[in-house]
Amino acid sequence: MIGRLNHVAIAVPDLAAASAQYRDTLGAKVNPPQDEPDHGVTVVFIELPNTKIELLHPLGENSPIQGFLDKNPSGGIHHICYEVEDILAARDSLLAAGARVLGSGEPRTGAHGKPVLFLHPKDFAGTLVELEQV
Repeated sequence: MIGRLNHVAIAVPDLAAASAQYRDTLGAKVNPPQDEPDHGVTVVFIELPNTKIELLHPLGENSPIQGFLDKNPSGGIHHICYEVEDILAARDSLLAAGARVLGSGEPRTGAHGKPVLFLHPKDFAGTLVELEQV
């Protein structure tokens, strides 16, 4: 069902500093910040030869990332994202297997403009999993 690793998302307390670290220290290609108001985050994608890193920073007072940063003030890995061919078929298969889909269970548009779903971390070894249709 799952395909390639699309990205690893890292919540950061300072988006500019984290972007500079990846660009200046690690020599990575760092894209400009983009606000994602529907998800309450500002994201920066870092392009690697085989995947991407997504830096996440709170956008607005009700950002779900703020709670994560309150518990992890230095930031840290927030979620991993896998690609799927058919997000509705993947969702239905996961639900039939007993996995929990967060939110309403209906896909939302993610930062790449494609449908995404999130799976409960308690069902996946403590890891928040995002699925993105490709």
